[in-house]
Amino acid sequence: MSAKGKIVGSFVVPSRPHALLAPDRSPAWQRLHDAYGEMAADIRALKPDLLLIFSTRWVSIIGHQMQADPKPKFWVVDEDFHELGTLHYDLNIDADFAEHYRDAAQARGLTARTVAYEGFPIDVGSITALNLLNPDGAISAGIVSCNIYSDRAETLVLGKAAADAVAASGKRVVAISVTALSNRMFTEWINPAQDSIHSAKDDEWNRKLLELLEQGRLEDVSQLAREFSRQANGDSKLKAIWWLASLSGQSNDYRGKVYAYEPIWGTGAALVGLTPQAGAGGDLEYDEDDTEVFRGDRNVLATDASEPAAKSS
Repeated sequence: MSAKGKIVGSFVVPSRPHALLAPDRSPAWQRLHDAYGEMAADIRALKPDLLLIFSTRWVSIIGHQMQADPKPKFWVVDEDFHELGTLHYDLNIDADFAEHYRDAAQARGLTARTVAYEGFPIDVGSITALNLLNPDGAISAGIVSCNIYSDRAETLVLGKAAADAVAASGKRVVAISVTALSNRMFTEWINPAQDSIHSAKDDEWNRKLLELLEQGRLEDVSQLAREFSRQANGDSKLKAIWWLASLSGQSNDYRGKVYAYEPIWGTGAALVGLTPQAGAGGDLEYDEDDTEVFRGDRNVLATDASEPAAKSS
């Protein structure tokens, strides 16, 4: 394709498989399941060539990984909810895009590699999203891992590298962040039909974030992520939101839609859509630092032995 690729829609979906495997056990999970169907129709209407996923359930330790097996086929069981049963997958992955994404990430100073071998355990979050949003595999997909040690700056660069790869691809791309909002789970068995958000405080913070997203203020939400995570135990510090905002253009110019907000075993599970709309969100409210190229960890906790230690007051 010769035309410049672009992000035609940005979406947030939950990271746990309950809406796929057991929607009938809880009215909340059933509402999430139904909302996936509505979102899937909206995504198809955007006519994307690629669904690009960042999932907090695919954890990497060293650098960032991109799935490059064109036809991964296997099965997995959720690490926490074995009793829900087995998730089977047979995916359609854009291996060429994965390689371009890796190269773009490396060009921006990141450690990145592709993975492609039979039986690789695709994460539960990505499988759930693709089974509910793209069940027939008609739209090819890409999946990138969530590095548990990456800070905000590194995650922003990972998003910008994705934007580089999207622009070069000439494709219409839908970006999908697979993540919980608040991420406190109940540690004892509950009646699924009585599932609820873990605490009133978590619920309040989730609703604040969703109000901003419904207004299309994606970049403002990205810059509030640190405070949200401190207050409501955000899933992986809301790295999936940092990535999504960075890839999508770091603006508030979106038309937002909250499809559903429900609990999954105490966590905040939401389905949100953001489609570009010039001038929709106005100026940015916040002004955290921005980063173009990753230059390594800043060692902010390290001390220089040549300098005297600061005196305590």
